[in-house]
Amino acid sequence: MSDRKIVKPVAIGGFPEWLPEQKLVEQRMLDIIREEFERFGFGPIETPAVERKEVLAAKGVVEKEIYALARLSAGEGEDAATEMALHFDLTVPLARYVAQHFNALVFPFRRYQMQKVWRGERPQAGRFREFYQCDIDVIGSGTLSLLNDAEMPLVIHGIFSRIGIGRFLIRLNNRKILQGFLAHLGLPPERGPEALRVVDALDKIGRDKVLAELAARAGLAADQAAALVDFVTATPSLDALADMADEPVFRQGVAELAEVIEGVRDFGLPDAAWTVDLSIARGLDYYTGTVYETVLVDNPEIGSICSGGRYDDLAGTFTKQALPGVGISIGLTRLLSRLFDAGLLRADSKTPTQVLVTVMDSALRSECLALAAELRAAGLNTELYTQDRKLGDQIKYADRKGIPVAAILGEAEVRDGTVMLKALRTGDQATYRRDAAPGAARALLG
Repeated sequence: MSDRKIVKPVAIGGFPEWLPEQKLVEQRMLDIIREEFERFGFGPIETPAVERKEVLAAKGVVEKEIYALARLSAGEGEDAATEMALHFDLTVPLARYVAQHFNALVFPFRRYQMQKVWRGERPQAGRFREFYQCDIDVIGSGTLSLLNDAEMPLVIHGIFSRIGIGRFLIRLNNRKILQGFLAHLGLPPERGPEALRVVDALDKIGRDKVLAELAARAGLAADQAAALVDFVTATPSLDALADMADEPVFRQGVAELAEVIEGVRDFGLPDAAWTVDLSIARGLDYYTGTVYETVLVDNPEIGSICSGGRYDDLAGTFTKQALPGVGISIGLTRLLSRLFDAGLLRADSKTPTQVLVTVMDSALRSECLALAAELRAAGLNTELYTQDRKLGDQIKYADRKGIPVAAILGEAEVRDGTVMLKALRTGDQATYRRDAAPGAARALLG
């Protein structure tokens, strides 16, 4: 018996590991998202997994959510700690990227980015420490039309319509409206960001807790907190909204929201797909105008499945250039987790293999290898069974993996230039000419 120590495998909370069938669903989602991003003219970039700590902490991020990078040990006179940390989202690295490559980029700069990010959150249902984020952003040089803000919901509508997850609603607001209303209530500007972070949690914690948190964390008096909550839960028309406060920033926010809504309608986004929601604030301080959140109509408990907004000075830490931008992000890992749990997405196949080429006799192996190559050349995902097993065991293997078609070559098939194809879901089988096998297999796949 071996004396080697066995380390018990234990999953680390917040770091998902999908089964192959779940990973296939994730890859299909990534493909759909990528295709839709590119359909609207967004080009890909990738930034390093790490940034300097001061870069990540520069835009109002809660520092306890940032994972710092350190070596396990250091040499004599060295410090194991580094000045780097894992990026918690893709927007702040984008700002650094645009500032650094400003002269090489064409503006408005339209980019998409699909990478993993890391966030120091407490692991819980739908919350992860490591997850895929899929972002699009448009960055302007000097100015950026609000038509870009109106286009973002159109892109998201195309993605979620293709994924097929039921009815969804894209909620829009403008942070200037909220900032102006806080000024109207007499709240000092320095307390505004914390008040907006509290308001952004309204869906999660409810009215009573928000009222308490506005008093405890943002210093609002009881009447101020009540007025704010009443305001964000109201559904006034834009005309009525414009008359609710005289603050210039408030009126600017209402005007910008009206322009975005006009653009949304001009793009042809169905009315049932979007709504104005004054409670949408977004917790990160770098948002300065339009903000978005998307929820599932029939499964609101899943929470936001996509969010983003306008930022006018995100790159101000890195350059004197004015680089306004707008973007939207899908937290894909969280979304997949909640959809799997809710039964809204199913992992139907454990493998990408479409055809399994069986090997009945080692003497026929070269013919089986050639058949597998022919099927792959015809565009079929084809696996060759490599173990020395009976045909029945090979068919069971294919069935357990969810491979839909088995290709069987025996001496008679090799002699006659044919191949037997078996549809494993139905048990039907038939013999075809070798050159017709790819087309027949494709027909069996439906």
